[in-house]
Amino acid sequence: MKLTLTARPLETQAGKAWIVFVQNKKPLLSGHAGLAKLISGQIKKTGFSGDYAQTLVFQNGTGDIVLAGLGDSKHFRMEYLERAASAAVRTGKSAGLKNFATAIAELGKVSDAAFVRAVARGAAWGTYRFDTFKTGGKKRAAELSLTFAGPCENSAACRKALTEAELESKALGSTADLANLPGNEATPQKISSWAQKMAKENKLAFSVCSKAELKKKGCNAILAVAAGSAQDARIITLKYKGTNPKAQPVVLIGKTITFDSGGISLKPGKGMEWMRYDKCGGMAVLAAMQMVALLKPETPVIGMLAVAENMPGGRATRPGDIVKSHAGKTIEILNTDAEGRLVLADALSLALQHKPAAIVDLATLTGAVVTALGHTAAAVVGNNHKLNGLLIKTADAAGERLWELPLWPENMDDMKGTFADLQNMSKSGTAGTINGAAFLANFVPEIVPWAHLDIAGTAWEESSKPWMDPGVTLFGARTLIEWIKGIK
Repeated sequence: MKLTLTARPLETQAGKAWIVFVQNKKPLLSGHAGLAKLISGQIKKTGFSGDYAQTLVFQNGTGDIVLAGLGDSKHFRMEYLERAASAAVRTGKSAGLKNFATAIAELGKVSDAAFVRAVARGAAWGTYRFDTFKTGGKKRAAELSLTFAGPCENSAACRKALTEAELESKALGSTADLANLPGNEATPQKISSWAQKMAKENKLAFSVCSKAELKKKGCNAILAVAAGSAQDARIITLKYKGTNPKAQPVVLIGKTITFDSGGISLKPGKGMEWMRYDKCGGMAVLAAMQMVALLKPETPVIGMLAVAENMPGGRATRPGDIVKSHAGKTIEILNTDAEGRLVLADALSLALQHKPAAIVDLATLTGAVVTALGHTAAAVVGNNHKLNGLLIKTADAAGERLWELPLWPENMDDMKGTFADLQNMSKSGTAGTINGAAFLANFVPEIVPWAHLDIAGTAWEESSKPWMDPGVTLFGARTLIEWIKGIK
């Protein structure tokens, strides 16, 4: 999507569909009294409620207007703005519209630059469609455009925000094509090749630990997950040196299970096809690393993908098997469907070799997080309350939502093994999300700030939404880049 800024007012943007945001059933059009009156009349006439991500297209005699709802101001969040922009473009595109314009709206404490960035990124996401495997899919469509019309509080900040939104959208769109691939296409080898190509194009250092190297390093936890698959496990590492190479790096780690059948602890057949998205933690890290390379923040960043396919088979790991991890801790595998924590255990241990200032891992780890938080927010659990709080605040600004869960000594005790140092399922069978994090906490010293994001409820959509088709959301990538840019 082509994104531009102009100081000329919205009413001068002839030939473009005007996107107008509606909050509290009122158009957000300060300084556009005539247009606001027209739209208010249309809202009253049609009964348009302006609920979050609700849209309406109508003609004003000279052109098309797309209304995009933000709901009630007392419940406003940045994610609503980004999604409303996406919904507006999707609705307009369905109506045959290609060129859009919008005025920068007054939204409480939201700066003009933050408005531009959220709307631009949302509008770009609204153009995305995954149709690779449909006959006639991936035809080159006419490029859509969005112009931000009218004065901006800080023109330099708005231009910077627009540039960042373009680069972030580029990373999200390209990674989404990989993330949406099914398990027979997005194999560990293909993900490795894709990451290597992306790294080369964006001047990131790339390395990969193959099966032989993982075995040599004693990474038997991730190898146990892949034992029943014809596809070998690997750990992919991408490095960005930062503009301050003397600074300690932050490490991002993504669970990248290319397909999760559950292994010998086989999942129910219903809905198993969605387990192509068990790689979404790694996909968010890939998108974030591409953003990092494009935006060039000060902080050095290392991205790691723990990649494996979890399948049953004659060589598959059995419930009750015991393996020794890279950290030297032994693990009793009580359930082979609790595989994400196994691949992350070895990756977390390897990450310590980089002497990180902080570690953040992302994983579609537990169904329990969906029970706790639904599909609205991801859980954050870790050993550093300050880091957790910073990520929550950053997520709010980035248009995502995190909720902190505790990590208590009782949870750590619950993961101690009967016949090994640890077991990959808790003794109590309760607090699944917290206990999954408690298992991982054994592989990170308390002196290293660490946060675990359980994104199982937010990583993909299974049905069409006003702002996107079914498929990957790349939840977490937006928060990660916002956090990294703020590190000084």
